[in-house]
Amino acid sequence: MERETMRTWAEVDFAALRYNYEMLRQLIPAGCKYLAVVKANAYGHGAVAVARELEKLGADYLGVACLAEAAELRAAGIRAPILIFGGTDAAFADELLRLDVTQTVYDPDTAAAYSRAALRQGKKLKVHVKVDTGMSRLGLLAAAPETPETIAALRALSGLELEGIFMHFANADGDEDYTMLQFTRFLDLLETLEGKYGMKFPVRHCAASAAMIKYPCTHLDMVRPGIVQYGCYPAPDAGMEELVSLRPVMTLKTRVVSVKTLSAGTSVSYGCTRVLARESRVAVLPAGYADGLHRVASDRLPVLINGVRTTVLGRICMDMCMADVTDIPGVKAGDEAEIFGGGLSIETYARLAETISYELLCAVAPRVPRLCR
Repeated sequence: MERETMRTWAEVDFAALRYNYEMLRQLIPAGCKYLAVVKANAYGHGAVAVARELEKLGADYLGVACLAEAAELRAAGIRAPILIFGGTDAAFADELLRLDVTQTVYDPDTAAAYSRAALRQGKKLKVHVKVDTGMSRLGLLAAAPETPETIAALRALSGLELEGIFMHFANADGDEDYTMLQFTRFLDLLETLEGKYGMKFPVRHCAASAAMIKYPCTHLDMVRPGIVQYGCYPAPDAGMEELVSLRPVMTLKTRVVSVKTLSAGTSVSYGCTRVLARESRVAVLPAGYADGLHRVASDRLPVLINGVRTTVLGRICMDMCMADVTDIPGVKAGDEAEIFGGGLSIETYARLAETISYELLCAVAPRVPRLCR
């Protein structure tokens, strides 16, 4: 589809992706691996295209949420190591082996089932053990007295290769004390495993985007940049902008399809929640909540038309929204409009939508074409 015929599209800037990758690589020491997180369709940017670019740039690992995401990358010919962060039912162990991916383990029974499946094929399945240091999500409880022994027992499963061990910070962008408490719990567990059981994992990792930038002590053997790869900061007010410069990778655009002059007192959009206080020129934009716009930002969402900032009028519809172009001369059908990206910060949109940049990027719908350049 040619850009000129698109109603709404996302431009994915690979030059910005490369820039961010190089900036982030400079933060980590030599020998520290770089796991590029491409789960959730590469945070909405297009998993296959982004993964190919990151593989070409030299990412040591790719991170996905589930087996289906790993299968998509392998089907596209991507050969870089892939870590599945989430759980995979043991019934699909043969598929894990076929795809040659690395699986997170956090349950001894499932790990044993993986091992049996691998032994039937005469193979070993690479796994990373997940521990819970305070996220209260997946993982063996790091502070539980039986956890070191449980992990040590995994060595008896000859169908597994225990390549890595990892954890996830709950508040690395906001609470240093809690972050360091979690990190200490992780280090204590690693010390017990090595000292009591002689276990030292080749790849120990815990630093995602925020910790990677703020806490170099957490880099260990591998880091896991996610949102920062795509040019957004985990928490815009946490001072990370001063530590590393990033460029937004996605710009979400649409185009004007209609402009009309409406008299004062005219209501705009569903529910008649907006009534014009003056005679106004109103542009119709073919982008709505089915494209990923958040309806909660109705009547407030800024858009950039012909380089001038204006605001959406009334409620955002499923496939369209309206914008006030009274004070923007010469706006006509076919003119481009930016929703977020180069000229309008996604963080501004996130504040209006009462959410975070992660959700807005992931919310860009599949029907919106991604143009990689």
